[in-house]
Amino acid sequence: MTKIGLLSDTHGWLNPAVFEFFKDCDEIWHAGDIGSADVADALSAFKPLRAVYGNIDDYKVRRMFDWINIFAVEKVVVMMTHIGGYPNHYEPEIEKLIIEEKPDIFISGHSHILKVMNDKHYKLLHINPGAAGNSGFHKVITMVRFQIDGREIKNMDLYEKTRN
Repeated sequence: MTKIGLLSDTHGWLNPAVFEFFKDCDEIWHAGDIGSADVADALSAFKPLRAVYGNIDDYKVRRMFDWINIFAVEKVVVMMTHIGGYPNHYEPEIEKLIIEEKPDIFISGHSHILKVMNDKHYKLLHINPGAAGNSGFHKVITMVRFQIDGREIKNMDLYEKTRN
């Protein structure tokens, strides 16, 4: 079993709650708009980090990560990007990749809106962890953690805190 911590849109600010909420996680995944190499470095010093860059990320972050990351954890194929849409509203290029790669989980950020949706058409779970940073229009900081056990995705928990 692999325990995952998932966040997005930190925009250069790392909430100290990340370290408590993700303390039992095996990996952290960041769905873009990291905001600075320092945030990525702090996360990867804490736990193994898988990430993609987002539209606000500078050349330093873009050298560290790709725009899309496709990987497997246990028996689950994951496709992660920053701007990708959601079921019935995918970006065209992303939809082509979903058809080709057939991920079990599709993760995107960008909207600052937490979404967890089953896509029955492509037989995948879509997760947008919302926004973990303190800049943007969102009023609530969100992060997600869950477990992958073989082919099973389970025990999803949510961190929510109203911004100051």
